[in-house]
Amino acid sequence: MAVFDKATKELDNLGIYEIDELDRGIIKLLSKDGRMPVTDLASALNVTEKTIRLRFKNLLENQIIDVVGVVNPIALGLKAGAIIQIKVKPQAVALVVEQLQQIREVRFITLTSGEYPLLIQVNVRDQEAITETIYQLNQIEEINGINTIVQLEIFKNTFEYI
Repeated sequence: MAVFDKATKELDNLGIYEIDELDRGIIKLLSKDGRMPVTDLASALNVTEKTIRLRFKNLLENQIIDVVGVVNPIALGLKAGAIIQIKVKPQAVALVVEQLQQIREVRFITLTSGEYPLLIQVNVRDQEAITETIYQLNQIEEINGINTIVQLEIFKNTFEYI
């Protein structure tokens, strides 16, 4: 058995779903238009509707894709954004994450390497709201430093990962 075949078999035994070109095609088309009808997907990918339904079901069941509505923040009046790096006191990351999750304006939180172990992204109505959010962050005792990067213009924002 070839090394690649052995590795693939081990992944299958772990329950890891491997996507193929058809799955990639479905994901790519749905990334552009999440409401694309099964008939259009089947036609674009040159397969039957039944095949698309089965593949779509497998992608959902294996948590490769989620079906969600994506909000356009600008349409809601949220026209300002910032990326904020956060320093925290030792051993306080989990506590700070819990507190950040309670701030409505925070839309993204990630653990990072380096001097600032947390990075958040906020979307708000204007620059004053960014300032208000920074004031909120300054109220969290376990935060001992922030670096704010104001987003001036977005050149690419896509959901195409494949």
